[in-house]
Formats: sequence, structure tokens, C-alpha cells
Amino acid sequence: MKRKSIYIITGFILFAALSRLLPHAYNFTPIGAIALFGAAYFADKKWALIVPILALWLSDLLLNNYVYSAYYDGFAWFTGGFWYLYGSIALTVVLGFVILKKISIGRVLGGAVGAALIFFIVSNFGVWLTSPLYPPTWEGLIMCYTAAIPFFHNTLAGNVIYSAILFGAYEWLKSSYPELQAVHLKSGE
Repeated sequence: MKRKSIYIITGFILFAALSRLLPHAYNFTPIGAIALFGAAYFADKKWALIVPILALWLSDLLLNNYVYSAYYDGFAWFTGGFWYLYGSIALTVVLGFVILKKISIGRVLGGAVGAALIFFIVSNFGVWLTSPLYPPTWEGLIMCYTAAIPFFHNTLAGNVIYSAILFGAYEWLKSSYPELQAVHLKSGE
């Protein structure tokens, strides 16, 4: 993979992550799209995982210490539920490895839906495990997932819209600049 291509892909991811600083509906974020985009375009699986997680962590640092600083005592290095949130990102990257070996509208849309489901399941399981709001019972787990349903549509919409922007813009860029054409090729393809 050419160094220029790596910088462009990383730039797209950082730009999308920083868009989290703009006012938006609750859960309407680029998180799933970023993870899918990294999985689709970084030939090295290590960077496909590291760059999206690092970009999101950097945007979390800005959000937690400037936008939500009133909720933290001192500098906040990590957000609440860090392991569950970032675990869902890692699982979404794996999903991207599986379904985005070839880019198509259907595969990207399927990835966006899958990413929303992964985030919903994993993050709300983490809420159930760590929050005193829900009893540690099967009924408590069902209560937690039920309470989260109204937020799912924003997660899904964010994934679909940001995926359309990231993948669409990058595919357009590839068609305009032939030297980027070989970027998507993974090892052995």
C-alpha cells in the first residue's frame, strides 16, 4: 500500500472521528462507519484496527475533557464503558474484514446494519453489567435492552449515512486518481 494512500485513509478516519465534536442527535455518530472503512481499505489488519480505535480515542479525549468535563473529576483518559464500546468497534472491524473484501452498496449497507447491531448488543450488555439501574438478572438484561431501543435508530442512521459518505467519497477519489485503485487489495488478492 502506498504511503499516500495510507495518509488519505487515515485522514478520512480522523475527519470522521472529529465530526463527533459537532452537535448531533444522541448516538448519531460515525463509529461503526469508521471501523468498517478501516477494515475495508487498510491492507494491514493491524492498522485497520489501530487507526479507527486511536482516532475514536482521540475524539473521546476531546469530548470527555472539554464537552463533558463537568462529569469527570480531573482529566478523563477513558470514557465510561470503555471496554464494551471499544470492544464493539473491534468486533465491527472483524465484521468488515469478512463482508467488505469487495466493496458494493449492498455489502456496505449490510456492514452498517451489522455494526449497529454489534454496538447495540455489546454496549448495552456492558451497561447492564455495570449500571446499578438494572438488576443482574435475565429480567434486568431485558429491561436494559428494551430501554435502549429508542436510541438504536440513531446508531443505525449514523452508520448508514457516515458509511455512505466515507465509502462514497473514497470510491469517487479512487476513480479520479488511478494511483489509489490498488489500495483496496488485501494480502493475497
